[in-house]
Amino acid sequence: MKWVWEQNKWPNFTFDSSKLVEWELLYQKAAGRLIGNTAHINIEDILQMKIDVYTQEAISTSNIEGEILERDSVQSSIRRHLGLKESRRKVKANEAGIAELMVDIYSSYDKPLSHETMHRWHEMISNGRRDLEAIGRYRVHEDPMQIVSGNLTNTKILYVAPPSKKVQKEMEQFVHWYNEHAAEKSKLPTLVFAGLTHLYFEVIHPYEDGNGRIGRALVEKALSQRAGEPSLNSFSKMIEMNKKKYYSSLQKCNTSLDATEWLVFFSEMVLNAQNYTIEMVQFLIAKTKFFYKYKSTLNERQEKVVLRIFEEGIEGFKGGLSAENYISITSTSPATATRDLQELVQWGAFIKRGAFKHSRYNINLNSL
Repeated sequence: MKWVWEQNKWPNFTFDSSKLVEWELLYQKAAGRLIGNTAHINIEDILQMKIDVYTQEAISTSNIEGEILERDSVQSSIRRHLGLKESRRKVKANEAGIAELMVDIYSSYDKPLSHETMHRWHEMISNGRRDLEAIGRYRVHEDPMQIVSGNLTNTKILYVAPPSKKVQKEMEQFVHWYNEHAAEKSKLPTLVFAGLTHLYFEVIHPYEDGNGRIGRALVEKALSQRAGEPSLNSFSKMIEMNKKKYYSSLQKCNTSLDATEWLVFFSEMVLNAQNYTIEMVQFLIAKTKFFYKYKSTLNERQEKVVLRIFEEGIEGFKGGLSAENYISITSTSPATATRDLQELVQWGAFIKRGAFKHSRYNINLNSL
């Protein structure tokens, strides 16, 4: 058995175009919808959406690797990197590093890809690490770069990447390939280009650690570069939700240059990410409409609670807002909370489900 990089036609991946044409059309159509919807959002909300997407992607791409981060710390660091005023809370080195990476991806998306760009990203995600031999440069260790499963007593080798002595040459070829196909005039459709970018990079696995996070960063760069603007897709979030299939789809290419199955899965994930972003935009539009309709009616407590719900994003309070939530947010009495919530339901601003202690409330977006 030969690994994919050992085969004669490497790195010329193949794919069945007929299985990917529809995905590309759907992607381009959704891109148009996203641009159209974004035109109805004010500058402040667009900025907040960017911060939310950067934060979610930082959390998700780290979660995929088993690294759990504190959301507020990551978001605080992202805001500082964007030049926004933010309290000087203590942020862990890994949280600061991934936050810096997210901002850098989207601020430099239009620049040609270079070794220096990826090395810079590697330094960011390795912030605070003391266990790596090579930080900000390709791996140099003589041991095989292996991807394994199982435990110490029952280990299965899933993949062996090119040896370190070959990495520089492979990455020279990769960077040249990427920049050649990054332009819109390339014959490769956008989703195929972005999907092959991720696959090609992961096959080489050039760094001692952090290849998954950099590989997913390259997806965002590729999509943004082709679009001519930051893509703001929640790609890593979708991968986190489909992690098992993500790895199995990549592994199908460990010994085969046929990338069709991987590209179909990848295209589905990008479309899901795109639709999730569209939902975020529509949610922000609904927020504007809600306050236009109800702001003059809401008292200070009610407005505070509504803002808190919108801060939770499109997923909102899991199971809906409870009276206990309302009391906690406003520091008011149970009687006042009950009266405030009843008013919100009477006006049509909230929808109530359940009864007594099981009552839950959601913003009635259908009333807008």
